[in-house]
Amino acid sequence: MTVKIKPELGALIQKDVQRGPYHSVDEFVEQAVQMLHAQEEWLAEHQPEIAAEIEHGFAQAERGELIDSDEAVRLLRERRPHPHKPR
Repeated sequence: MTVKIKPELGALIQKDVQRGPYHSVDEFVEQAVQMLHAQEEWLAEHQPEIAAEIEHGFAQAERGELIDSDEAVRLLRERRPHPHKPR
């Protein structure tokens, strides 16, 4: 399979390969695809719960039950899946 990417993205990949634990661009791309796949799979599996939470939050906002941005970020970080660390 041949994949064409923008030069800016290629430069970012090269930079990550040079500074990171990756031995090659192929290894970096393999890890990136696996992480993206895991994220997409998680989102698909949890779509009903995500939609329900959005509806719940929207209803709270309509009632004026809001939280500040720092608290929102903290809650989102607690809930997000943790991707596997690079090898």
